[in-house]
Amino acid sequence: MHPLKPGRAIEGISAVLLPYTAGDQPDWPSYRALLERTWTAGLTPAVNMDTGYVNLLTTAERDRVLAETVDVGQGRRFVAGAFIEGEAAAPIAAYRKAVEHIRAHGGTPILFQCSALAQANEADVLKAYASVAEAGGPLLGFELGTMFAPFGRIYSDDFFRRLLDIEAFTGLKHSSLDRATEWRRLDARDRQRPEFHLYTGNDLAIDMVFYGSDYLLGLSAFFVEAFALRDRLWAGGDERAFLVNDLLQYLGQLAFRAPVPAYKHSAAQVLHLRGAIATDRPHPRSPRRPDSDVPLLADVIARLDAEVSR
Repeated sequence: MHPLKPGRAIEGISAVLLPYTAGDQPDWPSYRALLERTWTAGLTPAVNMDTGYVNLLTTAERDRVLAETVDVGQGRRFVAGAFIEGEAAAPIAAYRKAVEHIRAHGGTPILFQCSALAQANEADVLKAYASVAEAGGPLLGFELGTMFAPFGRIYSDDFFRRLLDIEAFTGLKHSSLDRATEWRRLDARDRQRPEFHLYTGNDLAIDMVFYGSDYLLGLSAFFVEAFALRDRLWAGGDERAFLVNDLLQYLGQLAFRAPVPAYKHSAAQVLHLRGAIATDRPHPRSPRRPDSDVPLLADVIARLDAEVSR
């Protein structure tokens, strides 16, 4: 087991939900407001991610997400998904094009996995990543379990160690939902490249940041202010960090139950309860949660509000 690291400064990157109107169209004004809330809280927004329905958006919609982000951000840092699923080009060429497009908008690219490499041997995947990295960094990697996306894949420990040798990659989002695997990643990182960021994507164990991970989460989209509070408390050695973390984890256990992709509707329900977006509608092709979740969500949100306002 990896040791706890009390007093450690945590880097928080928060995926941003793309809200929808009652007419099932992207709610761009609400999206812009969520971006601003994320930056104001002190977290870095991540756009065109799973939380933003990247796999369900058209190319034009993904481009508008970038344009709106740049307009609101005014030079502030953001991360954006280099999503190539369904592209006709070979993976290396498609990734290079996506990375260039994100960088042209001022963002840091994170390489989404894809079906074209899902069954490739790990040596070939590493060669592809190294080829994309020839243009320089910073780049972020991404490994996610198939509970999130059918093209997801969790690589071997050896793959991770070899990825650490590619200088352009400065971090990796790890979404196996498995503590033991992530602890092994942390052990390898600490031995081989301590400055490399391992961003936990474990919405069922968000306390991985207490062990040395940073985070890039969908759960943080629900309440960026509470995540930022938890992070400040931990960095300051305040034991109240555990209380806030426990409340946030309750939210995660409820929202990320099967079917996992329905967590995005849970996010919309929470943000609507909090008055942050106009409706609680998810993308029309995304799975939904029952209305009976709303009172449970409202209870934990009230308790988190009390902590944030102290």
